[in-house]
Amino acid sequence: MTRKIAGLIGLSLFLLIIVVFTLYPVIYTLLGSLKSNMELQGGGSFWPKEWLFSNYAVAFRKAQFLKYTGNSIILSVLTMGIALITSSLTGYVLARHQFAGKKLLITGYLAVMFVALGPIILYPQYKLMNTIGLTGNLVGLALVLTGGQASNIFLVQGFIKSVPKDLDESAYMDGAGYFRIYWNLILPLIRPVLGVVALFSFRAAWNDYVTALVFSIPNPAIRPLAVAVVGLRYSANAAAELHIMTAGASIALLPILIVYFFTNKQFISGLTAGSIKG
Repeated sequence: MTRKIAGLIGLSLFLLIIVVFTLYPVIYTLLGSLKSNMELQGGGSFWPKEWLFSNYAVAFRKAQFLKYTGNSIILSVLTMGIALITSSLTGYVLARHQFAGKKLLITGYLAVMFVALGPIILYPQYKLMNTIGLTGNLVGLALVLTGGQASNIFLVQGFIKSVPKDLDESAYMDGAGYFRIYWNLILPLIRPVLGVVALFSFRAAWNDYVTALVFSIPNPAIRPLAVAVVGLRYSANAAAELHIMTAGASIALLPILIVYFFTNKQFISGLTAGSIKG
């Protein structure tokens, strides 16, 4: 009994540490957004001496939030749509069909997942998109961001493997082709995991900075909100304005938190269903 209580206390402390390390940066950003620039850079008290809510109005105006939030929404929805199509189709093929080079392809996907390529592939990606004329627009950026989300494919593949293959064979015997089986049979059954893919891909596109910064160089008008917020760090005379940037970052958190708030039941049910079925 004593050992069980000690284990529960240890687990509780471990979870508390994780919560603190997770929430501290968010709380620090929120409180920093209400401080003066001098107070924030001076690293004084944890709480603001004077609560400057006016920082939010300045950040909203300087970052052109409505314009760049629109860009981020379009980019995130495009990325989410492409991710849902590609991950469901690829996951279906990998889960249900055998073909030459399948193991090599899966190994390549795993390499993308576990090796931090990051900036190494940024130039080839930019050159490829430039060759086909997709730099400087949100479609090209969405394609690049989708290509870096290989984990979505394995989520879908694992979920489809849990669906009895007898269903496919029965449909095939009834005259259904592969695409009809995918569209009418598989897709309705994998909705929970597709909800997880949708949220993951939306969040990844919303939070991306480096790729969006590089691909928006030819056309600054397509910059998403993350790039615009970091641009608040310096004023017109190159003076650091970290308090304005943290205010902008705090505003930028709201949309993704709202999306998670309204979809968190589907998200959790999708992950739970995937873990049980897998």
